[in-house]
Amino acid sequence: MKYNHRTIRSIKFKVQPKAILAGFILWLLQVTALAQGQQTYCNPINIDYTYSIVHASRGVSFRSGADPAVVPFRGEYYMFVTRSQGYWHSRDLRSWQFIRPQSWYFESSNAPGAWPMGDSVLIALGNPASVQSVISTDNPTVGTWRGAPSVLPLTLHDPALFVDDDGKVYLYHEPSNTHPLQGVELNLKHYFLPVGENKKLITLNPEQHGWERFGETHQDSAAGFLEGAWMTKYNNKYYLQYAAPGTEWSVYGDGVYTSDSPLGPFTYQEYSPFSYKPGGFIRGAGHGSTVQDPYGNWWHYATMVIGVNFNFERRIGQFPAGFDRDGQLYANTAYGDYPHYLPSQENKNRQSLFTGWMLLSYKKPVRASSVQEKYGPENTVDESIKSFWVAQTNKPGEWLEVDLEQVSEVRAVQLNYHDHKSNIFGKPDTLYHQYLLEYSLDGKNWKTLVDKRENRQDVPNDYVELPQPQKARYIRFTNHHVPTPHLAISGLRVFGRGAGKKPASPSRFSVKRDADRRQAKLAWQPVKGAQGYHVYYGIAPDKLYNSVLLYQDTAYELNALNVAPAYYFQVEAFNENGISKRTKVIKVE
Repeated sequence: MKYNHRTIRSIKFKVQPKAILAGFILWLLQVTALAQGQQTYCNPINIDYTYSIVHASRGVSFRSGADPAVVPFRGEYYMFVTRSQGYWHSRDLRSWQFIRPQSWYFESSNAPGAWPMGDSVLIALGNPASVQSVISTDNPTVGTWRGAPSVLPLTLHDPALFVDDDGKVYLYHEPSNTHPLQGVELNLKHYFLPVGENKKLITLNPEQHGWERFGETHQDSAAGFLEGAWMTKYNNKYYLQYAAPGTEWSVYGDGVYTSDSPLGPFTYQEYSPFSYKPGGFIRGAGHGSTVQDPYGNWWHYATMVIGVNFNFERRIGQFPAGFDRDGQLYANTAYGDYPHYLPSQENKNRQSLFTGWMLLSYKKPVRASSVQEKYGPENTVDESIKSFWVAQTNKPGEWLEVDLEQVSEVRAVQLNYHDHKSNIFGKPDTLYHQYLLEYSLDGKNWKTLVDKRENRQDVPNDYVELPQPQKARYIRFTNHHVPTPHLAISGLRVFGRGAGKKPASPSRFSVKRDADRRQAKLAWQPVKGAQGYHVYYGIAPDKLYNSVLLYQDTAYELNALNVAPAYYFQVEAFNENGISKRTKVIKVE
């Protein structure tokens, strides 16, 4: 049954049992909460990612969202993403709607660089014919983009634009695994052509910066990639952000140099990488943009990797960020793919935007209506976006059921679809997902938890925050429609609080720095009842902004350190019931 305001007004209160009245009040609270919208989100953010057309001739179909450039304009926000055939618009960084612009470089525009300037938004990008230019619009919601009558005498890869307070425009460009990042002023009165010569600004220095080394664990001998520039000005200091070592790796992160001038000279900040997420369900936090929300808080949007159907199969993450009292830039990626509070006036002064809702579904018993080959249902609860369940068909009625093993307080569910042997390219209007989520206390009697059987939206990484906590032991997903030829799910993730005790703090925590100072070995004793552990580290005891989430492991080899500074470390244990106290801080010279 569907309800609206007329339905509510038509309900007659005669002599009703208290239980019925209480039930109606609860239902009314739920309706009101849904009308107000969700207050939380969960990475990867749930937008209608575009299917790549780059390898359509080979039949390689996959969604990808990467290299987000998020800019404010007229009190709202626009997010430009690699090869997306358009871009996204948000009023408040809480939800995003895709815009199909009237004129655009639909096939290409890798990592478009964007920045507001007066009454227009500027974009620097290259089109499919390899023409490099700056285009602009004063109406991005319609997308009437115009180009200058000339082209830049530059080859643009991962360009970034920045307009300073004095109105001067700067371009940062030419990242690669061999060339330095360069910068140049552009003449806004003369077709945005360069003013003077390019300046070489920064290069990778993997001999001193362990996190800049190539490979899945920073141990590949190949040269890493310097890319993804972004400029933020804060307290008259210029923060030149950049990504390394490669977008296909779990260790993709963002570092920063600072200067008193937009073209340098720049000084490396030893707390780099400031955005780094090598563990968890979905990994990576590089090639991003840093933006302030309407309430004064900072956020960092970054690229996260899937890399199953193609190595550049990616998603976008949103992380709380900021500048501390000493001007240190940070992005908080701790529990970075668990539910966090969205930007809002109510949340602006929260000490932490992490909700504290823990993962209830990890490694829990799971059943399915059918299975294809090696793609079993257990892959939906192993906390890896790279593994997935595939049903025998994509027809309505295929189901997936998770036993949480105890009655728990469920607060939210995230459903991540996977593009197994997909046949979709570009951005057709026919994409949508429909499903039903139910809950049960005994596995026999079921009630509706989330009903999207009439949904007409494309929700590849759907996240639903419940309007009220719900006691449940079993969660069941039933398919009603997917746009792909296969029903494949990489994660049915249930969040809330278990009914048991949180784990104790880890004991015998030790850190040993290698002769190669870029590396350190961490170890601790297993904690009874722990799902996993979270390691924190930084270059000051009160600035442990970097973190690594690990499931079950009780040792970790960290290869992302900078040679020069001493480091400080802590670790905590966590499970579905909560988080332990952290260990004492260990300093390692």
